[in-house]
Amino acid sequence: MFVTLGKSGLVVPKNGFGALPIQRISKDETIRLIHKAFDYGMYYFDTARFYTDSEEKLGDALYDRRDKVIISTKTGATTAEGFWKDLETSLRLLRTDYIDLYQFHNPAFCPLPGDGTGLYEAMLEAQKQGKVRHIGITNHRLAVAQQAIDCGLYETLQFPFSYLASDKELNLVNQCAEKNIGFICMKALAGGLINHAATAYAYLAQFPGVEPIWGIQRESELDEFISFQSNPPVLDDEMRQRIEKDRRELTGDFCRGCGYCQPCTVGIEIESCNRMYLFLRRAPYSVYLTEEFNKKMHQIEDCVHCDVCKSRCPYGLDIPNLLQRNLEDWNEHWANREKYLK
Repeated sequence: MFVTLGKSGLVVPKNGFGALPIQRISKDETIRLIHKAFDYGMYYFDTARFYTDSEEKLGDALYDRRDKVIISTKTGATTAEGFWKDLETSLRLLRTDYIDLYQFHNPAFCPLPGDGTGLYEAMLEAQKQGKVRHIGITNHRLAVAQQAIDCGLYETLQFPFSYLASDKELNLVNQCAEKNIGFICMKALAGGLINHAATAYAYLAQFPGVEPIWGIQRESELDEFISFQSNPPVLDDEMRQRIEKDRRELTGDFCRGCGYCQPCTVGIEIESCNRMYLFLRRAPYSVYLTEEFNKKMHQIEDCVHCDVCKSRCPYGLDIPNLLQRNLEDWNEHWANREKYLK
């Protein structure tokens, strides 16, 4: 299965390789993983300047087959000067003369010509110079995504989408299809909350214009997604039942794990602590009911309610309140851990 990324004309396998997790493994492991992915037909790789050494690792893995792959990366710059610095750094680390798809990385606003930042003008100049071939934007904010669609200046939109998404996200997908904008799907496994990849894939396969990028760092994960290339999962009754069950348990005010709330002013690991309620219901208790996690969870007691995290959350979650609810649930599980660990 293949996806055409809207008016960019880029044709990519339905499986995109999300290169955020390769930050956590060695360069040698990464090169072996990337080469295997390529050898089995995965040739679209998505990274970002923000992902520490991800670009460098991709560059070392792909420089000798550059003309056979499609690479997208991102800049989080807020000024034209920062844009050019990011772009030149990405080109150097990726060991390439051009970026197939260059994306503004989760900006708090939609860069537009004449907005005073010079960002979109810099993007156009980079495209004119041949350093950027296609222009995209990523986001977690519905309002910014909607503006990017409405302005007609972007060839792709990258946004969270999975079978846990609401009608609002589905509306973005449908609008992109209508306006010939490529929709790149991040967090297709809802940040790890969806634990059945075949069901996630089968759900997204219903949308011919949606390109999922899967965060991969283990060969076992890669092997599963490779198997979908030749034998794509098809949505069946068992999968539909799983989707309905997950929707009942997981939709609503829950942390998606995007991490934009961090860092906490008093050192709370907000992302992991705010997802503990869900983790305790979707993974072996032995993984989480540990002294290490108990210490992390009780850091929530240090919260000073400064609301900085709340102001950063692209989903508008009341993070301090969610943290407190997670702590209460944790305390119940911790007090009864012998029962849960049986």
